[in-house]
Amino acid sequence: MSTRFNTSGVIDTIEMIDKYRLDIRTVTMGISLLSCARSTMAETAQAIYDHVTRQASRLVEVCEGIEAELGIPIVNKRISVTPIALVTAGVDGSPVEAAKALDKAAKEVGVNFVGGYSALVEKGATTADKRLINSIPEALANTDVVCSSVNIASSRAGINMNAAKRLGEIIKESAELTKDDSAIACAKLVVFANSVGDNPFMAGAFHGIEEPDCVVSVGVSGPGVVDRALGSLEGATLDQVAEEIKKAAFKITRAGQLVGNLAAERLGVPFGIIDLSLAPTAELGDSVAHILEHMGLDQVGTHGTTAALALLNDAVKKGGMMACSRVGGLSGSFIPVSEDKGMIDAVRSGSMKIEKLEAMTAICSVGLDMIAIPGDTSAELIAGMIADEAAIGVMNHKTTAVRVIPVPGTQPGDEVNFGGLLGYAPVIPVNQVGNSTFIHRGGFIPAPVHGFRN
Repeated sequence: MSTRFNTSGVIDTIEMIDKYRLDIRTVTMGISLLSCARSTMAETAQAIYDHVTRQASRLVEVCEGIEAELGIPIVNKRISVTPIALVTAGVDGSPVEAAKALDKAAKEVGVNFVGGYSALVEKGATTADKRLINSIPEALANTDVVCSSVNIASSRAGINMNAAKRLGEIIKESAELTKDDSAIACAKLVVFANSVGDNPFMAGAFHGIEEPDCVVSVGVSGPGVVDRALGSLEGATLDQVAEEIKKAAFKITRAGQLVGNLAAERLGVPFGIIDLSLAPTAELGDSVAHILEHMGLDQVGTHGTTAALALLNDAVKKGGMMACSRVGGLSGSFIPVSEDKGMIDAVRSGSMKIEKLEAMTAICSVGLDMIAIPGDTSAELIAGMIADEAAIGVMNHKTTAVRVIPVPGTQPGDEVNFGGLLGYAPVIPVNQVGNSTFIHRGGFIPAPVHGFRN
């Protein structure tokens, strides 16, 4: 695979690294584990460890070499694997052993996170799926860098409400097991509708069964670069704003493609996709919310916020797709509360409420993300959040998700620190009106008629 293309398109971006916080948010290696099933869970776990450490042995070294060569920071080096419910389906024992093997392997090769402790249950759950889902609290409480996801809905299949109900309970159990560490297990668990198998971002990454044995994908960043592009546009019309965002997204994506091509070539594996998503951090100058405010909103959460986000998301996609022929993953704008300084401030002030966040998820990638909620929020209310987000995704043919953290002992207005890129967040109020009868009906919400495309 040749990496020879004109690099002049990324020069301006490289010059903005120090001042505007441009980085490559992640280089993620996807690894198939379908060959790792053995006769016992202990043997399967060992095979997983051996395969991951062998395949990813040079990932960090190669990424650090590219960082030094190009001067572009690569913040995270990560691994995604085949959903573990599939790998362990024919093996007796607890899949927690596989989670521990993944954790050990990730630490051995030096990556930040490994995703794929996952199950896909949108049309129903197998015995292996149920076993994995039930083990999630224990697995996440006893590992450090393993991330988990469950897909409970799709536009083709509808919404598995039995799974939504169970995941509400699983989130509560995970919070309780890690209550002394800000319920951190919940920050490593995502519940999806319309999940994708080439997502390089955590905590929802897994290596889809449609993917090759091994592949490298890149998640770009760049909220600061886009924000800077709007700095000279005082008085501009919104279509002029969109044009500037497209130009900035083009530069960011070209940098991502250069890094991805180099990484794939040096690791000897195929290049997968570029995920165009703007992924913020809690640091000043790295906020998606501030981009929306610089369009003219006094603070995100006010009326017009969803429209501004729609403009941003569309312009990022259009600019990025012109820069790279392999766009995939989630490719939008993330609005995780704890990982975005502007979102944190808006929740603190009361401008941003959970209902507005839900409305914004009809536009953004991905959903209700990294939101601290009161510790006494019931499993049924959390299941209702999951169902609402799934409905938005199913009806709009888009990926949506829920990653909420019911931190035991907290009330609205308290603040929780999750550490590192996971950031910190004020605890947001939640509507406490009951929904138990609806959730306990169970069953399936059928797919919409427009889901049957053929």
